[in-house]
Amino acid sequence: MTRRRNVAHDAGTLELFEDAVPGASPASAIPVSLLTQTAREVLEGAFVPIWVRGEVTDFKAHRNGHWYFCLRDDAAQLRCVVWARDQRRIPAAPDEGMQVTALGQLTVYAARGEMQLTVKAMEAEGDGLWRKAVERTLAALERDGLLAAERKRPLPRHPRRIAIVTSPSGAAVRDIIAVARRRSPGVEIVVVAAKVQGDGAPEEICLALDRVARWRDADVVIVGRGGGGREDLWAFNDERVARAVAACPVPVVSAVGHEVDVTVCDLVADARAATPSAAAEACVPLRDAVAGELRALADAMRAGMRWRTDDARQRLRLAARDATRLAERLAERRRAGLEHAAARLHALSPLATLDRGYAIARDASGRTLGRRADFAPGGAFTLRVRDGIVDAVAGAARPAE
Repeated sequence: MTRRRNVAHDAGTLELFEDAVPGASPASAIPVSLLTQTAREVLEGAFVPIWVRGEVTDFKAHRNGHWYFCLRDDAAQLRCVVWARDQRRIPAAPDEGMQVTALGQLTVYAARGEMQLTVKAMEAEGDGLWRKAVERTLAALERDGLLAAERKRPLPRHPRRIAIVTSPSGAAVRDIIAVARRRSPGVEIVVVAAKVQGDGAPEEICLALDRVARWRDADVVIVGRGGGGREDLWAFNDERVARAVAACPVPVVSAVGHEVDVTVCDLVADARAATPSAAAEACVPLRDAVAGELRALADAMRAGMRWRTDDARQRLRLAARDATRLAERLAERRRAGLEHAAARLHALSPLATLDRGYAIARDASGRTLGRRADFAPGGAFTLRVRDGIVDAVAGAARPAE
């Protein structure tokens, strides 16, 4: 009797349990959406973000900007997604078949009830993703001619004002200022603050370069930062930063990291410096060296003036000699010409005719008497002979024999 009462009691308790727990009985069945939502909450609560290694397959870049793919190994595969907002932390999209390590949060896609990994960061074996991103950027810049050597401008030899685009709290700005002050205290330095690593760094560097371009009162720009890891320097591999450097109307010196670090910004800038200190040395000449150049220039100018004066004096002497010789030749030519003309005139002159024994007859009015009819018998006239004038009276006129 007691046993029957216990069985009845357990059945009643089970019925109460089934009614109290959702999904424990057909009557308390829960919707699919609630189950998948609960599974997601449980899974996300059970796992912190973890690194997962695998091969990329079925990669798709959706038109909404998200990336979808699977990570697989020899025994299993896991669906993955990279939201568009998280892609700025990944250098480039992975290639099909690439071995990668992804950091993500394990979750459930509630709409389909599928487990997936929401990826926040990704690294490829070696430097695959980083190299792919740089190569893609360089190809775009090369296509637009921004890597051409002929577009690079020379740095001003004696800048008055230098703009520095970098973090105002970094070691790079202190090194640049120290070197510039030591080399030439009179050079003015203007720091244009910008974040140089992490989220938002490319945007701030571009804005700082735009401010310098609009200001238009700097003679040269140094853009860069001190050393760091690949991710620390990655902002200077951003295509937007490279294009801002190329578009700057002022010559730009890129000084990113240490000597072994080469970024896209280095390749686009007008000059590359191995370190920020080297950039200051390239932009700011030594004051003593400038003074020496000025002295050498003054000596060269004095020597040039002496040479030009001596050369001008010599040229003047030669010109005077040539002018004298030319004048003498011209005078001789003119004298000879005059003598020739005088001889011709003398040959045609009446005086020459008189010298040969002829005479000229003229009446009282001075009219020349050249015909027999001009002489009236008993008429007075004069004869011009070689050495004087003879008064004469005409006799009878007769024709010549």
